[in-house]
Amino acid sequence: MRRSLLLFAVGLVLGLSIAFVYGGSGLFHRLAAFPLSALCVVLAMIFVGWNFNAGRMRLMLSGIGKPMRHGRSLATVMATEFAISATPSGSGGLLTYVYLLKRHGASGTAAAAMYATDIMIDMLVFNMVLLVVTLAFFVHPAPLHIGWEIAMLAGLILGMLSLAWAAVRHYRSVLLWIGRHILNRRVSAAKRRILTRGVLRFRHALHLIMGFSRLRLFGIFLCCLGHWVLRYSVLYVILVGMDRDVYWADTILIQMLAFTAGLFTMLPGGSGGVELSFTALFSPLLDHATLGAVLLMWRFTTYYFYLIAGGPVFFLFVGKALWQRLGNGRPKEHATV
Repeated sequence: MRRSLLLFAVGLVLGLSIAFVYGGSGLFHRLAAFPLSALCVVLAMIFVGWNFNAGRMRLMLSGIGKPMRHGRSLATVMATEFAISATPSGSGGLLTYVYLLKRHGASGTAAAAMYATDIMIDMLVFNMVLLVVTLAFFVHPAPLHIGWEIAMLAGLILGMLSLAWAAVRHYRSVLLWIGRHILNRRVSAAKRRILTRGVLRFRHALHLIMGFSRLRLFGIFLCCLGHWVLRYSVLYVILVGMDRDVYWADTILIQMLAFTAGLFTMLPGGSGGVELSFTALFSPLLDHATLGAVLLMWRFTTYYFYLIAGGPVFFLFVGKALWQRLGNGRPKEHATV
């Protein structure tokens, strides 16, 4: 618990200090000039995005015979977003998601399969967005020369999708590999059987979800697309509020690169890596004061607001016990997949 809180505090201080140091004294003048109406629009976009995620959760749950009311699904989304934002590399998201869906009545393997499906659909949407961004750069050449970054992101996302697809298609080979690995660690036969049953149940649940009707799958995809379009358009709206003219495609790519860099810091929310890569990529386009203000506003709406709004929901629906397990890395038995 203490280690988790320490990492969170370090990340918070590091992220804020980068924005304040880079922006300097002019940062406060830029923030004061930012219209309140634009901030309300941005926060409304975040809230609508959460509702899109709640919608795709409801579509998947109703598909496996466990329908959920919209209010409860929205609370589940907000609590999961808080856990992702408050733990290193978002490691607490899966545990929170599975725990809440198990309390609703879904099996742990079905909940884990839903989470994996969410990630795969996210990867598909990211590839589509990258394709649109690349085409936009051909129509309107960007002032940033970041062609290799696009290729890197596309390769990373396609690689993750390919690995996930291969794991599902060749699950027997995966099980054999896992078996050889755990034999070297002298895991008991009973635990090996439990692990094997869990993997098979996960694969069955994943096949059940992927066997949904095309209309349901399309609805899930549209909800995912709506969420990410809103999420990645937040920065563009902030820049418009700051009276800065930057291509929407530029803002999309910079955010994707910044979030990718943040994964390697191992701090909650990618603090440090996100801010440093963001300032490095945007420095050719904005002066220091404006860049510091934009960075602070962007991180507030896409990270700190997730903590502020999602924290009370997390502790109300999940409770302190699971938070302590997230911090210690020892989940409760009833919260495991």
